[in-house]
Amino acid sequence: MTTNAPSRVHRDTQETLAVLERLDLDTEKPTEEELARKFGYEDDYFKGTVSWWQHMKPQIWSLFDEPYSSNAAKIIGVISVFFICVSILSFCLKTHPDMRVPVLRNITVRTANGSAAWVLDKTQTNAHVAFFYIECVCNAWFTLEILVRFISSPHKCEFITSSVNIIDYIATLSFFVDLILQRFASHLENADILEFFSIIRIMRLFKLTRHSSGLKILIQTFRASAKELTLLVFFLVLGIVIFASLVYYAERIQANPHNDFNSIPLGLWWALVTMTTVGYGDMAPKTYIGMFVGALCALAGVLTIALPVPVIVSNFAMYYSHTQARAKLPKKRRRVLPVEQLRAPRVAGQPPGMPGSGPMARRMNQPKTKDLGPKIDVTTTIIGKTGGKMAHLL
Repeated sequence: MTTNAPSRVHRDTQETLAVLERLDLDTEKPTEEELARKFGYEDDYFKGTVSWWQHMKPQIWSLFDEPYSSNAAKIIGVISVFFICVSILSFCLKTHPDMRVPVLRNITVRTANGSAAWVLDKTQTNAHVAFFYIECVCNAWFTLEILVRFISSPHKCEFITSSVNIIDYIATLSFFVDLILQRFASHLENADILEFFSIIRIMRLFKLTRHSSGLKILIQTFRASAKELTLLVFFLVLGIVIFASLVYYAERIQANPHNDFNSIPLGLWWALVTMTTVGYGDMAPKTYIGMFVGALCALAGVLTIALPVPVIVSNFAMYYSHTQARAKLPKKRRRVLPVEQLRAPRVAGQPPGMPGSGPMARRMNQPKTKDLGPKIDVTTTIIGKTGGKMAHLL
């Protein structure tokens, strides 16, 4: 068990570092060869026949998708964040009563003597016209950003299937759909329900993950803790159903003229609020048996929520500590080799079939002609920073 412990720690650490590689948290500028390999013109790069579009495409992509690649990219990122905040703020403020304008309508009514009269109706309100122009400017920027990023993206399929990009172009498309509905379906009854679909614009906040590595780590933490979150939801649903049924029948055992639990579905709402320790107080048991069931429900909710939370917190701490330690290393030493590629040096007299022999081992063990300076024990340094959960880095 002692022998397998280091290898298990190395494998776990390599999986964590592989996840961090996919998150693309590096802020250093890649080389020309790396850009050529990423955008698929590596052959033209070695031949020296790179076209002007192949040269401009990575620069445009880095401007709009990598906010920390240059000063110009930082300016584009600030503009993007500004329009996101303005769009969300406009979407929220236009629902305030003081920000809405009443719609005046003349309605014909019949008086008591049978004659017709005009009544001015202003119960219906619309958002101020200024919000329309603000949304037009914001969505013009979002449309331009989507088109530029799509044209300059290195992988079109990955761009289309990305969850953040899906939210982005659905939210932008909802603005144009809303304009069409206001133009052709405003006369229909309950047309305000159609505005509910514009709530997808709030999801633009997830675009901020491109500008914050902490949000990327947080989302990855929820992905890594999917089993614990599923287990938490399962036990919550199980407890809600059990305690909703118990409190429904407990309140009917004794005489209770002010019974709030007229059905089990109402008890489901009470059990959900109680187990999540919210406690609105809109529904409460009145009998002693119901109070006892409520106490059990509250205790079960505290235990159910408290048990999986440390696992989620430990996952976040692990990713965050690895990210901080990895950021302090030079970029060339952040690459991780699998454990299977590490070989021991060949011992004199050892058969060729044993580990440490063969062409690959000879190439790995031959002395380097170029002096790279003093070697750095990266493993020891990073293990001290992350609690002993790092593998061999090159």
